[in-house]
Amino acid sequence: MTNININLKSNSPFLLKPVGKDYLWGGSRLNDDFAKEIEMFPLAETWECSTHPDGESVVASGVYKGLKLGTVLENFPEYLGTHPVKNGGLPILIKFIDAKKDLSVQVHPDDDYARENENGSLGKTEMWYVLDASKDAKLIYGFHHDMDKQTLRKSLYDGTIERYLKKVPIKKDDIFFIEAGHVHAIGAGALIAEIQESSNITYRMYDYKRVDKNGNERELHIEKALDVVKLSAGNELDQPMRVFCFKNGFATETLCRCKYFQVERMFLNTECCREMALLKTESNSFQALLCTEGCGVIFWEENQTLSFYRGDCIFIPADSVEMRIHGTAKLLKVNC
Repeated sequence: MTNININLKSNSPFLLKPVGKDYLWGGSRLNDDFAKEIEMFPLAETWECSTHPDGESVVASGVYKGLKLGTVLENFPEYLGTHPVKNGGLPILIKFIDAKKDLSVQVHPDDDYARENENGSLGKTEMWYVLDASKDAKLIYGFHHDMDKQTLRKSLYDGTIERYLKKVPIKKDDIFFIEAGHVHAIGAGALIAEIQESSNITYRMYDYKRVDKNGNERELHIEKALDVVKLSAGNELDQPMRVFCFKNGFATETLCRCKYFQVERMFLNTECCREMALLKTESNSFQALLCTEGCGVIFWEENQTLSFYRGDCIFIPADSVEMRIHGTAKLLKVNC
């Protein structure tokens, strides 16, 4: 740590090292599939790009190696970009989720409710990208029909809530946008990449009467959930039409665009062309690249290189150096 020069400005990309979470519904795929080498079982989540105090990423390459991402961004807030940033820090959190078992039925508050009732926290709107799913995997996404608060409250306290929940079959490459206030749960057999607001506020509504390693049922937050939940059934759930944009060496498709973040999927294949793909961030926003398949190398000035592999997350400061990227890979590109 003593060799790190935090005063040295470098607008070049760097790898991030995640923090693991051992929630009771997790499995082993994040270590098995992505070689995370985190000594934790179950390993339910890895927080890949995070400055949240409940789990902060550490820089794993470059001049800031060994520093927490938050420390770097506190010293160089311009790395975030000129786009308005809530709470003055990294506004997003990116994670991998391995659901070996069902997650609890839950809901998240919006920014206004969280700010007033959760010590100034952000709310939580999120997006799921399905990396893999077992044959019978499902998720819970809202209600079958419009609910009223009295019926919902009774069903939560007497354990009959499942009859009202909409269960949706899922498959690889599906995407789901979960607004704050929307009842949801990831089902067993799903491997997910999640992009969300930088928040860890979850209101558990129902948890199948499971117990933790100490034999205790996990805490529910029914009354807070009832304060924020959207009671309407909403529209039918359809996967959005994918529109591809082709450039030299790669193609992109927009998966999600909302006021909190934008997510694109990037198909990199420079094996079939003579030139490497160009990559550069503008002054308005940083980028985070999450490699979901394959591998590659990023090149920039003075023969600097950064190799990446499946499961790696790369942070690129706003107004970065010009880079070239080479390889065969699929990545999620996130910016604000």
